Formats: sequence, C-alpha cells, structure tokens
Amino acid sequence: MRPLVVVASGVTWDGVKGSERQLAESLTHHADVLWVDPPVSPVTPERFRGKAGRMWRPRLGPLAPRIARLTPVGPPGWTRPGIRSLTWPMVRAQIGWALRKSRRRPDVFIACTQHDLLGRWGDRVVDVLYGTDDWVAGASLMNQDAHFVLREEREAIARADLVLAVGPELAERWRELGAHPIVFPNGCDPLPYQVLSEPGPVPAGFPARIAGLVGQLSDRIDISLLEAVADTGLGLLLIGPREPDWEPGRSDGLLQRPNVHHVGPVPFEELPRWFARIDVGLTPYADTAFNRASFPLKTLEYLAAGLPVVSTDLPASKRLANETDSIHIGADAKEFADAVVKAAIDKASPDVIDQRRSVAASHSWAARADTFTHLAGLRR
Repeated sequence: MRPLVVVASGVTWDGVKGSERQLAESLTHHADVLWVDPPVSPVTPERFRGKAGRMWRPRLGPLAPRIARLTPVGPPGWTRPGIRSLTWPMVRAQIGWALRKSRRRPDVFIACTQHDLLGRWGDRVVDVLYGTDDWVAGASLMNQDAHFVLREEREAIARADLVLAVGPELAERWRELGAHPIVFPNGCDPLPYQVLSEPGPVPAGFPARIAGLVGQLSDRIDISLLEAVADTGLGLLLIGPREPDWEPGRSDGLLQRPNVHHVGPVPFEELPRWFARIDVGLTPYADTAFNRASFPLKTLEYLAAGLPVVSTDLPASKRLANETDSIHIGADAKEFADAVVKAAIDKASPDVIDQRRSVAASHSWAARADTFTHLAGLRR
C-alpha cells in the first residue's frame, strides 16, 4: 500500500490554488493524500467555506486521483478565544474518524497552520510543521492575537519532527524559538505555461501593452503601485478575487479607470490564457513584515509563462533576481512604474524567454515534492 500523507491546510481546497494545494497534488506521485480543510461551522460566511455550503456534520469523499478530502465541522465562532480551545480537539477527532473510515494510518502528518494538530497520531508518524507565511507577522490581518499565535507556534514546533519554512526570514525567527527549520520555498507548475492558449478578452479600445497582476486583491497589495502603473497609460489587467475590505473607495476609483480591467476570480486551469494577454507580470506587495517573509507564487508563474517581472523589494524576489535578469525591483511607486513601462516595451529574444522558463522549471512543485519525500523519509 502506498504511504498516506495528511495535509491539514489553512485554506479550503476550493479557494485560490496556493502552495499547500499544489504541494499536495505533487505529493500524489509518491503517496496517497488526505486533504483536511479548515473547519466550517453552520454560520461560517460563504467566502470562507468554499463549495461546502452550510454544514452540520463532517464530509469525507474522493477529490482527485490519490486525494481524499475531509471538511470538518467546528463550533460557531471557532476562532474566538475560549471557543477555539474546543475547536482543535473536535477537528482531531474528525480526522481520526476519517482515518478509521478509510482504514488507513498516516505516515506523515503536515500541519499548514500553528494550531494544535501535531504529535497526536502515533510514534511512527512524521509530524511536519509547514510554514508558508509568517503567522505572527500576519496575525493582525487575520484578526488574531499575535501573542496567542506565537504561543501556538512554540507548541507546534515542540511537537514537530520536521519544520519547513518558506524562506530564510521565517526560518531565522523560528530558530530563535528553538527550532531547526529547513528552508522550503514555494514552487510552480511550469507545464501549463509552456504553450499559452488564445489570450483572454479585454474591453474594446484597451491599450495594446498590458501589465498584469495575477492573484488576490487584498491588504498585501500596495495599491499606490497599481495606481502609478495605471498613470503611465499602459493597460492594467487584474486577475483574481478582490477582498471586500481592500482599500474601500480608493480601489473603486482604480477599477473604474478606462485602462484598468478587473477580470475577477478565474479557475486555475484558465489562468494561462490570461498570462498570454499580458506583457509584464506584477508582484506589487506592500512593505510589511508579513510580506517580507513570503514567497509569492505569482513571480514564478510569470517566469514560467516567459514574462518579465516587476516586483517590490521583497527578499524572495531579490533572491530570484540572482537567477535571472528578467526580475526588476522597484523601490517606490515611480521606480516601480518606470520599470513596468520598460519591461512591457522591451522585446525579449527566444533565448531570454527560454531562460525565464528554465528558472521557473528549476523551482517546480515536482522538484519540491521529491525534496519533501526525502526529508520526510517517504522514499521506500
């Protein structure tokens, strides 16, 4: 029987296809996967529960080849102090139920949050803490108490056999907590971008040269950079969901400009046609501790599509810029916009495009999954 990896995710499977889901899919080449959504209560808002609808009991079923999905139920207000002490014992019990129902025992348990999930599955299970973001730095964005998140982190680190950090910044902070983390960066799936399909449609009269942002419009994005790009007269194409509280009023003004087009949420499988529409990819992250510890997936996806990239001064972007001349760093709004105009106008040779794609391929999720199976001892 193939090994079983449990992936307890911090995001629902139905949301934006991020690092946790892409790693889980790549791991199916080596093991079976049980994907565990965050808990859903009967009063969970629709945008946080994916396609689950209102739930009163856990749901377990096949999701894709080699992947099963469990959506556990939590109590109403399960993230609130006092109530959350009940949440994770309930979630652990439902994971145990799913394992018994499947007649499986996990070989590896991956916790993609700091919550109380590790160290509960037997001595032969490899417990992995997988940090794709700095949860303490992002606590305020999630309306959480940073001191409580830090305490949960300490407890999760103590229970983990293997600690993976998305970048050196998070790894260094976790070392100060007594961990021995391994830097495990995000990756990309380069295959969908090798041959781009018919470009996605834009409004009549839209500018010919287009800068594009693929991803969520949220507080992580510095809107002043997008405004500066729109001021240049280039087309600005925004592909992805918009958080309701993202720069209210100001974001409405941006989206109403004639050279700005917001496509909205797009299924992952349809993204390549939008990459085919843009001339330069944008990574306009705000300068925050949370973002400085991150590794934006979109940067690698732009390169996989053969596109140049303009990014803010993120450590992850600067590290990738050491591998290719096609990543340009903008320290402020003017420098960012000037770099976007230049990148959009410059015509790259086939060799340059191939080099961009080669860099992305070297960071593939398949390679990350190979590394993970070695670190977790899954090779048999």
